Amino acid sequence: MPSHIAAVGLCKSYWKGRNEVPVLRGVDVEAEHGELVAVVGASGSGKSTFLHILGLLDAPDGGTVSVSGQRIDNRPERHRDAMRNRLFGFIFQFYHLLPELSALENVMMPRLISHGVWSYWKERSRIRREAAELLERVGLGHRLDHLPSELSGGEMQRAAIARALAGGPAILLADEPTGNLDAASGQGVIDLLRDLNRERGLTMMMVTHDQQIAQQADRVVRLAQGRIEEWVPALV
Repeated sequence: MPSHIAAVGLCKSYWKGRNEVPVLRGVDVEAEHGELVAVVGASGSGKSTFLHILGLLDAPDGGTVSVSGQRIDNRPERHRDAMRNRLFGFIFQFYHLLPELSALENVMMPRLISHGVWSYWKERSRIRREAAELLERVGLGHRLDHLPSELSGGEMQRAAIARALAGGPAILLADEPTGNLDAASGQGVIDLLRDLNRERGLTMMMVTHDQQIAQQADRVVRLAQGRIEEWVPALV
């Protein structure tokens, strides 16, 4: 599956009343196949907006997003829906696990969305087995039937990572994946993401405000006032 992703000239503004508030002012960023790129910057610098546009959760006012040389941000909505479900995996700061579902059921959910109800029920045993294997891989094999409220913050983030992998994505987009965790749990999550990056050749783009976490990436990009301020080589 193609996994080189590039943003060229991304611009995005929002409106507060009659006032236009520029957020991105011409951002160029790319990640090669299998590369982990960290995007750092102060709060309000446009990091999350950039990541949402990259993953087709939002649309740019200008510029393009391409995967392996093919532009994707201007595709029909149904194609963008399919790419969000199959090409990309998303990890968020606040996990976004469904509270009424177990860890296993949360990881199975993306497959229900991609298969449709009838196909999902026909394949449910296989999907359940694969979801359990993913949870085992992220260290939660003993927590399959636990609700999110019964998990620690680090465990919820690991469950969210397993869910992000359920569709077999080529590109993982992580928005402050350690921002709601203590230092030890956060480092555990980054170690897991780094291992998955190497094992599976996943391309990863990670937004973080934590310089120590960022320095564990292959490259670091700094956003300031909606622009790339500098490229910082990671100190590994």
